[in-house]
Amino acid sequence: MNKLSLLAIAALIAAPAFADTTSDVVSENKENTQPESEFMSDERTEEGFITHYINNAIASGMQQADQQAEVEYGRKVTSYVSAPKFGGYFIGKYAATSQDGKHSGDGFTQRLVRFYVDGTILNDFAYRIQIQTNNASFHMKDFFVEWKKYAEFKVKIGQYKRAFGLENPMNPWDVGVGDYSQLTKKLTGHSDFIGAENTSNGGRDQGIQIQGDLFPAASDGHRFVHYQLMVSNGQGINTADANSQKDITGTIQIQPIKGLFVGAYGWTGNFTSGNVTVDRNRYLLFAKYDANDWSFRTEFAHSTGHKVSDLKTETDEFGNTNSYWTGTGRADAWYATVGIPCTPWLKTWLKYDAYRDNGQWNSNKSIYSVCPVINLHKNLMFQPQFNYVHENASKSSYTEFWLETYVRF
Repeated sequence: MNKLSLLAIAALIAAPAFADTTSDVVSENKENTQPESEFMSDERTEEGFITHYINNAIASGMQQADQQAEVEYGRKVTSYVSAPKFGGYFIGKYAATSQDGKHSGDGFTQRLVRFYVDGTILNDFAYRIQIQTNNASFHMKDFFVEWKKYAEFKVKIGQYKRAFGLENPMNPWDVGVGDYSQLTKKLTGHSDFIGAENTSNGGRDQGIQIQGDLFPAASDGHRFVHYQLMVSNGQGINTADANSQKDITGTIQIQPIKGLFVGAYGWTGNFTSGNVTVDRNRYLLFAKYDANDWSFRTEFAHSTGHKVSDLKTETDEFGNTNSYWTGTGRADAWYATVGIPCTPWLKTWLKYDAYRDNGQWNSNKSIYSVCPVINLHKNLMFQPQFNYVHENASKSSYTEFWLETYVRF
């Protein structure tokens, strides 16, 4: 066998690993997708290199069933039900720091592993289920159904991202730097600053929401206005309501020109931990712009309402118990980030990130970050990140290095 033949065989073997699967006929037609809002950076449920074949096998089987006869298992499988789309990914992390007392950082850790499935029923109803594990912690992230017949008015019910925060609903693949901002983690319910149990919810809650995109432009079809209004328990994921009150979150966003978004969010509600209830009244302002693979995003948020630990109890000499609040009952945060395209496979992100735990400068923590995002394949991404951190509370400064590996399967 000559050298040319060997090269041809090698090319045939290697081709599937690097082929663009988006052109696959079965993959293109495997579900009745609904148009997504251009305002929402919702968590993407893309397929990976393994789930691509699972999805195509299911779609092919359903197409054959439709052509031959309707198949019964509970209900009929017909063209009114899309093929479910499975996907999953994991993020591994290495972290080192020069901070005193941190033993040079966490070393190698598992940030998360996710698995999800979504699809449509009767064309107009979209559903999603998403589960996650962090080392030994296995839990449900999302479960919801959304009626999406009209772009101007949609209804969602279940467990999903709160209608609060621009960065909050973003998939970890799309945030840019290697982690969410302090604003998102502390003030949108990722790991809320109120410091109670069950507040590490990834910005999610259980409830019902309406949303829509209004007023399409005649020139390019982009929508000028987006709105959301959500009523939720306020207690976070996988937890029943703990009091008779509900949280209300919402947003109004404007897109004056295509790619430029400005708007505001609001949140009023409370959280109950044991016999302590704290208020959460917050507002957030934001702007973002994306064009030609350049990205800019900034948010500012302010919160009033105490931490659970701010409630103190004392007993006087007569045995009377008195309760009082400590702390300022305020917190705020802001950040600005820019993504700079360098090559087709490299985009570098710069970020300034600040959080004030009591709304005053003596509690400010500032993080300056540089993060090259290396996309070698749509299912493989690397993010080295360099942070310079200054904490006013401890009057200390230190550096951090992270390396995160993203793999879709």
